[in-house]
Amino acid sequence: MFKATVACLFITLIAVIVHDSQAQECEVCVNMLTKFSETLSDEDRKSKDKVETLLRKFCKKVKGKDERFCFYIGAREDSATSTIGDVSKPLSFYMPPEKICDKLKAKDSQICELKYEKQMDLVNANFKKMKVKELKKILAIWNEDCKGCTEKSEFIARVEKLLPTYAPEAAAARTAAQKSEL
Repeated sequence: MFKATVACLFITLIAVIVHDSQAQECEVCVNMLTKFSETLSDEDRKSKDKVETLLRKFCKKVKGKDERFCFYIGAREDSATSTIGDVSKPLSFYMPPEKICDKLKAKDSQICELKYEKQMDLVNANFKKMKVKELKKILAIWNEDCKGCTEKSEFIARVEKLLPTYAPEAAAARTAAQKSEL
């Protein structure tokens, strides 16, 4: 009995590890299809064409790696190829995003090579020790710029000014930490 229980736990652990590695392997694909799938109603899923139309519309709003994913599957107007049917049809049948991404990987391995950049810890970040390139990257993620900024201190001031708008939790935590130091 004990051996059977241990064997079941071991098999379950392996299944969880394999599932997690697949999600990490096709991180952008799984995330995008999960987000998109959550926006679909049962009525939307009845037609493959409707799913394709909604996916194209959804892809117009995304940026960064998500936008690149849309380009790869042909959901953007500037896409060179189109495998959008390989996404819309399985979605209309409620196929899980992980399985869809596995099938897409077989057709185009680039889809699963997309990875999100690691999130920056804005609560503990020391902006004064960052490079200007990193400060510009924060602003770019926020779709902001620093016109006329030539000095590092100007970029730091801009990031600190915009922090409450784009990362209110981080701004509040930094303010609380500064008050506790006093």
